[in-house]
Amino acid sequence: MDNMFDLTGKVAMVTGGNGGIGKGISIGLARAGATVAVAACDEPKTAAAVSEIAALGVRSVGFKCDVSDRKSVALTVEAIVSELGGLDILVNNAGITIRSDGPEDLSPDAWEAVIGVNLTGVYNCSTLAYPEMVNRGGGKIINIGSMMSIFGSGYASAYSASKGGVVQYTKSCAVGWAQDNIQVNAILPGWITTDMTRGFLERFPDRYDTITNRTPAGRWGQTHELAGTAVFLAARASDFVTGTSIAVDGGYSAW
Repeated sequence: MDNMFDLTGKVAMVTGGNGGIGKGISIGLARAGATVAVAACDEPKTAAAVSEIAALGVRSVGFKCDVSDRKSVALTVEAIVSELGGLDILVNNAGITIRSDGPEDLSPDAWEAVIGVNLTGVYNCSTLAYPEMVNRGGGKIINIGSMMSIFGSGYASAYSASKGGVVQYTKSCAVGWAQDNIQVNAILPGWITTDMTRGFLERFPDRYDTITNRTPAGRWGQTHELAGTAVFLAARASDFVTGTSIAVDGGYSAW
């Protein structure tokens, strides 16, 4: 039987793919056969991730990239196409958060920084990857949202706004690029154990049990648990799936 989840011959660009959810997805795509371009700012961390991914028997290359800087993204996409032969899959994973006691306490600079990476970064990468995917006859774009795409947060107002925007931008691109055989979808991670959530728990240690008790699965997720959904959305198995957002959250958003 033909394997609809086989990514052999496909080139994937994963922003922020050197750690956390991004690294988990990078490894999942590699295991499915894809060549993985890890695009991130921290070069030593990227080099370590690339070595780990390449050990799976696929090609992986690291690229220094600031997704909030359009020129940086343009140069990265150009380098990926030149070195790896094209671009078929884009995972817009890079993200940051800056917390405050309330929305009124978040500075303008903090707002602009978060929106610049989390939302403008998705725009930069998607629109610059678009012509390369058209050249390949189609492609897959996977945007990483959040539970904050659904729920608000007084302590992470910019993050919530950016992730809500990611969902709407996903729908817009799905509609606009369907004629080009480009499917655009989003994954909404629940509470996953990452460096970002560790920082959250250091500031709000009482929230761990609150979140665990509210999650039907009764635990926090692990980074590798996003990989299966990402492979599905990157593969031919999802060719008629576009404009949707899939929560991977242990049931957190179900009630």
